[in-house]
Amino acid sequence: MPTPTFLQFHTLTSYPGTLLNRDDAGFAKRLPFGGSTRTRVSSQCLKYHWRNFDGEHALYRMDVPESYRSRETFHRKVARPLIDEGHPAPLVHAVVFALKDLLLSGKKAGKTDVKNLLTEDDEQEIRDALATGQITIFGHPEVRYLRQLAAEQIEGMREEFPVFWENGETPDKDTVSDAADAARDFSSSDLKKNLKGMETAAGLDASLFGRMVTSDILARGDAALHVAHAFTTHPEESESDYFSAVDELRRDEPEESGELGAGHIGSQELTSGLFYSYVVADIPLLVSNLEGVPRDEWQSADPALAQEVVKRFVNLMATVSPGAKLGSTAPYAYAQCLLAEAGTAQPRTLANAFQQAVSMNGNGVVANSYRALASYLADMDQMYGTQAERQLAAMGPTDELVQAAKVDGTVSVHDVATWAADQIGGGSA
Repeated sequence: MPTPTFLQFHTLTSYPGTLLNRDDAGFAKRLPFGGSTRTRVSSQCLKYHWRNFDGEHALYRMDVPESYRSRETFHRKVARPLIDEGHPAPLVHAVVFALKDLLLSGKKAGKTDVKNLLTEDDEQEIRDALATGQITIFGHPEVRYLRQLAAEQIEGMREEFPVFWENGETPDKDTVSDAADAARDFSSSDLKKNLKGMETAAGLDASLFGRMVTSDILARGDAALHVAHAFTTHPEESESDYFSAVDELRRDEPEESGELGAGHIGSQELTSGLFYSYVVADIPLLVSNLEGVPRDEWQSADPALAQEVVKRFVNLMATVSPGAKLGSTAPYAYAQCLLAEAGTAQPRTLANAFQQAVSMNGNGVVANSYRALASYLADMDQMYGTQAERQLAAMGPTDELVQAAKVDGTVSVHDVATWAADQIGGGSA
C-alpha cells in the first residue's frame, strides 16, 4: 500500500449518569440524527480536554513550543513583560497596539488610536485597546519574537523622544504626534518573512487544531486534526436529578432555626450513553505544521515529532473524558472500542452505521452497536473496496467486528497508538 496520507480513528465510549457537555440553558447538548434525538458532545469540548490534559501522554509534556489561546496575549505576554523590564509604559502600549493591528489586519494602526494610548492612564481602557476582538492563538516563538521586535522599536525611539524616559515629564502634542508615527513604523514585509521562517512558530495547539487569521502577515494554520462531534449510537437517555444540600448546623440545631436542615434544593439533567467519536489526522499537513516545511515536501522532513504526537493523541482519545461535573458524577470512562485506519483515500466517517439508532434491547447497546458498525463497514468495503489498513482494540463481543475490519484479532490501545505512529514516514515510533 502507498505511504498513508490519512489516519482515521473511531471510538465507542460508554458514560453512565453524566452531563458531559451542556448548552446555554444547562441541558445536555443534543443532535437530531436519523429520525431520533441523540446526546452529543461538541468537538470543541473534546479538543479542549485533549489539549489541556496534564497526565500520562499529555501533549504539552513534549518538547514543543506551547501556544497562547486568549484575547489578552498582547497585554499579558507582550506589553506587561516589556514594562516589567523598564520600558516606558506609554510607548509600550502604543507600539504593542500598532504591532497588534498590523499583524491581525495587515494594515497600519490608526494614528489617533496610537496617540490616545500615548496619553491614556486608565488601565481598563489600555487592556481593552490591546485585547483582540476574538480569541487568537499565538505560539511561544511568535510571542517571543513580537516582544523582541517591540522592544527594539521602543529603544529606537529613545534618542528622539527622551521625554518618555523622564519621570514626571509630560510630552507636548507635537511630540505625541511624532511618537505615534514612529510607533507605527513597522515593515510588514520583514515581519511576514521573519514569522514565516520560525519552526513551529504557532505552537502545538495551532499545528494540530489550526488558527484563523484575517491578515496575510500572520500565517493562517489549517487544522491537521479534524474532530467530529461525538453522539450516542442510540436515542438519548436522560432524567432530571432532584437534589438537596443539607445545612448541617440547622440540621443539628433545628430548635434555633425551626427548619430540618435543607439549605438548597435544585435539579439537573443527567444522561447516559454509548458515544461514537471520529477524528481524522491529515499526515502531510501534520508534518508540515510541526516541522515548518511546505506540505508537498513533508516526506523529506523528520517524522519523529509527528509520530510522537499521534502516539500520544491516540491514547488521549481513548482515555481522556470531558471534565464536566467531576465532583458529582465522576465522568471517567475509557473507550470500549478503538478502530484505526491508515490509507490514501478520502476519509469517511462511520457515523452512518448509527443513522438508524441501535436498539437498547436484546444483547445490549454495546453488542448492537458493534453489529451495526461491522455491518456498515462490510457494506462500505463491498461498495468501494478496502481502502485502508486497520488495527482494532476492543472488548466484549468483537467477533463480527474483527471479521468486518479484516484484522487478525484485537490488540491493545498501546499497540494501536504505536502502529498509527509508524504509518507516518514509514519509520518506527
